[in-house]
Amino acid sequence: MQKNFVLDTNVLLHDPEALLHFEDNTVVVPIYVVEEIDKFKRELSERGRNARQAARLLDTYRERGSLSEGVRLEEGGLLRVMSAENGGPQHVLDKKLADNLILAVALDLKEAQPDRETIFITMDTNLRIRANAMGLKAVHFEESETDIEHLYPGAKELTISDEDFETFFQNGELRLEHTPGALQHRRAAELEMAEGRALESKPVLFPNEYLLLRPASAPGQSGLGRFDEATGKIVPLKKVSKGVWGIRPKNKEQHFALDALLNPDIKLVTLLGKAGTGKTLLAIAAGLAATAGEHLYKRLLVARPIFPLGRDIGHLPGDLEQKLNPWMQPIRDNIEFLMGLSRSDTFFYGGGMEELLSQGILEIEPLTFIRGRSIPGQYMIIDEAQNLTPHETKTILTRAGDGTKIVLTGDPFQIDNPYVDSESNGLTHTISRFKGQRIAATVTLSKGERSELAEIASNLL
Repeated sequence: MQKNFVLDTNVLLHDPEALLHFEDNTVVVPIYVVEEIDKFKRELSERGRNARQAARLLDTYRERGSLSEGVRLEEGGLLRVMSAENGGPQHVLDKKLADNLILAVALDLKEAQPDRETIFITMDTNLRIRANAMGLKAVHFEESETDIEHLYPGAKELTISDEDFETFFQNGELRLEHTPGALQHRRAAELEMAEGRALESKPVLFPNEYLLLRPASAPGQSGLGRFDEATGKIVPLKKVSKGVWGIRPKNKEQHFALDALLNPDIKLVTLLGKAGTGKTLLAIAAGLAATAGEHLYKRLLVARPIFPLGRDIGHLPGDLEQKLNPWMQPIRDNIEFLMGLSRSDTFFYGGGMEELLSQGILEIEPLTFIRGRSIPGQYMIIDEAQNLTPHETKTILTRAGDGTKIVLTGDPFQIDNPYVDSESNGLTHTISRFKGQRIAATVTLSKGERSELAEIASNLL
């Protein structure tokens, strides 16, 4: 049955092309949404850019026909711009508020077309509650896209036979066909899932998924591996016993992360984890080793979005570099810590951090000026990526030129951007979309290693 979808303003500000995502159903944009979009179009921000793009898209369909009567969409649906004819229930709605007028459009549409289900789409939690109280079905935009509770972790524990466990250590690899009943190639497993057959004994393995292998008769023993889809083998991790720019992995997740960060064939790495798990430190250490150490990349570029924690202190004095120093200081702290470690370790870059910057080996900058750039041959780290929208993440990833590796780090439960949440942010969106891609890997870090105090605080608070 075809449905009516009524879109709130924040949906188009989040994704200007949202009205194209509803297949052959009717998409209704209340005229009050258009008025609200007009207020944001002059902003020199991502929200302003989305407002302008949404307005241009609506104008494109206006040229094809009457928006009040409906214009046919490419997927077969209908696009309409409507106002509230009856005004909704008078005792509930105050007509001075745009949110109430938008709700009134949905209520009028539900009353005018009782044979069709009318669904109100908004990213505003309180507005969903109000809509539901008035008898409307209200859902979060992209609610089914990413479920933070079932987000792909990038690794799993796997019990295999004793013979396979021994083969893995003797040969340095393990072919899938040598593990009858324990493993299954991803495509074959997905085919069985499509046919409705059970897969309890045949877990699906995704490209670059990390594995904690245990033998069936001795679960106390273990080995670490990665599934290489190209060869259909489980391969051992890169040896980092000597450390990476002074950093040695303290747990299996950090070992997984360093393997992905140091593998030039993996072009996109997403590191997920709470504060103190070492996401940024590991990424920068691997980036320095690959750039200044092995010279696999021309430059290490470290960037982060600018969002304050708590109340903003206002404008900062000085030139661009001086203004950015407070925002970039967390990155500098990590780099200076690593430079200190390298002095007492096997590798030492004598010039220090300032020489890395002056020689162009290291670049630290905000994400503000990334649009329009092409970035080839660089190791690019985007810190605090949970504060990005999916569209901003797309913009960053599409800047990657030939030979560029991108690392996204972040904690989806520590978000400072008021326009995204733990499920709609660019980091979790990217993890969901790139699951199963041979050039991508995800690692979820769970154990804090910053300090005993930081770990206890992260768990208790």
